[in-house]
Amino acid sequence: MKRVSFIIIVSLAVSVLAVIQTGCKKPPTIEELQASVEIIDIETKWVKKIYKPWPPKLTLAPAISFRAKNISNEPLKYVFFNAIFWQKGDKENLGDNLQIGIGKKPLMPGEASDTLLMKSNFGVEGKLLADFKNNPAWKTTLVKLFIKSKGSQYALLGQWEVSRKIDFKEPERVGPKK
Repeated sequence: MKRVSFIIIVSLAVSVLAVIQTGCKKPPTIEELQASVEIIDIETKWVKKIYKPWPPKLTLAPAISFRAKNISNEPLKYVFFNAIFWQKGDKENLGDNLQIGIGKKPLMPGEASDTLLMKSNFGVEGKLLADFKNNPAWKTTLVKLFIKSKGSQYALLGQWEVSRKIDFKEPERVGPKK
């Protein structure tokens, strides 16, 4: 009985120490987060969200792709990126995207992540690709990119205008040629 009590007490003590050790770490500050990551290979564009050939429907969503480079002296783990999209002049956002950019496997100092593609969960609708050139809903769109890690506050990494480049090609139409 004494042995079982001893094992329970030791297990409980180890558990409490583990919780204290991991839970008492101070989260990184906004300045530390901003100084730890450099955003490289940035590309903004519009990508397919929904495409239906019949009846014709095409929804394009603004997107940003980039790689994150660790410019700190420490390995980075569990880093989240949040992209907020909005149309110029609007007060409400057009959508957002939250992704884990660096997970359990650490990004070592000097290394860069794989390319991340973050697209808005909302987009602009049309019927065909050609409809977007004159679509009044297809306005100048901006994106802000934020970073968050280990219980920190969100830190702004930058803001970009989404280019008018469309990364989508409609399939060739099937049927008799005219």
